[in-house]
Amino acid sequence: MTTPQDYDPYVQGCPSRALLDRIGDRWTVLVIGVLADGPQRFSQLRRRVDGVSQKMLTQTLRGLEADGLVTRTVYAEVPPRVEYELTALGHSLRVPLLALEDWAREHMDEVLGSRQRVAERV
Repeated sequence: MTTPQDYDPYVQGCPSRALLDRIGDRWTVLVIGVLADGPQRFSQLRRRVDGVSQKMLTQTLRGLEADGLVTRTVYAEVPPRVEYELTALGHSLRVPLLALEDWAREHMDEVLGSRQRVAERV
């Protein structure tokens, strides 16, 4: 049986590294944020996540589904209706991601100021 200590993202080839790559992806952060409001259809997600392409949204949703963070439900209607929803695991990820969003909002002026100072040195 494995324990959380068995997974070390600093070791090449550890599966936790791939999970951190997924979690750190900007589209993942935004999709999970939108899905925290409840089930969404693909078109709703695409409208709410400004700038995401259809291809990237599809890839992101497939990856989140494969990792058990999102469920995809197909309704037998004409035309077919598909909804995406966070699983319990996905909801548990919302807490640390919300902390990152809050941090970004709180410190954005400092980051922009730093970027400006570096750009002026060039």
